[in-house]
Amino acid sequence: MKASPQAQLRLLELAEIDAELGRIAHRRRGLPEHAEVADLMSREAQLRDSIASVTAQLSDLKREQAKAEADVEQVRTRIERDRQRLDGGMVSSPRELENLQSEVQSLRRRQSDLEEIVLDVMERRESAQARLDGDTEQRGQAGAELERVAARRDAALAELDEQAEKAGARRAGVADATPPDLLDLYDKLRAQYGGVGAAALRQRRCQGCNLTLNTVDLNAIRVAPDDEVLRCEECRRILVRTPESGL
Repeated sequence: MKASPQAQLRLLELAEIDAELGRIAHRRRGLPEHAEVADLMSREAQLRDSIASVTAQLSDLKREQAKAEADVEQVRTRIERDRQRLDGGMVSSPRELENLQSEVQSLRRRQSDLEEIVLDVMERRESAQARLDGDTEQRGQAGAELERVAARRDAALAELDEQAEKAGARRAGVADATPPDLLDLYDKLRAQYGGVGAAALRQRRCQGCNLTLNTVDLNAIRVAPDDEVLRCEECRRILVRTPESGL
């Protein structure tokens, strides 16, 4: 392939711009805010699920407490009724009186047991409410932090997008001034060799593979016409001669 020395030098401009675009893309992917946002979103989702679970638990405990309190009230009512019968002299039979007194004692034990159940439910409900309050507060904090980190990430991405847009515009200008066949070869090689399609020859060293050329290759380059498009024998990238080639 033939191309003027000026056209070949443009490939080095393209390579520099493409490297810049690659660095910008790398910075986009590597922004620490990406991981922070992901962690905060995961944390917020965990808290949301926890809040839903505790809310359901509180609802169950509320019904459980209401039932236990109703049971206590029912036993109290029966005790009060039996006491009225005892205090009012409505029972004359000694056997019936003994049975009624025994029932009152049994009901009081039952009342004590039920009141313990009510206290236990109240303590569990209080603990669940404290957990709900804590999770709700933490979710609010996580949400606020997520907004701050997302805003910082978006600002960094916008800045990188602006840099990429400017570099892309410069690349388009250089590409338009490059012969199409040379540009096609450069792009093909860039896709094959890690994003680097052309490299400068400086001080007898290929800047693409960083290997020093041997004497035979250097002699072949010295006698090659200026418009001949050369390839590095080691990495096969386009090798562009420069004033610093050391030929």
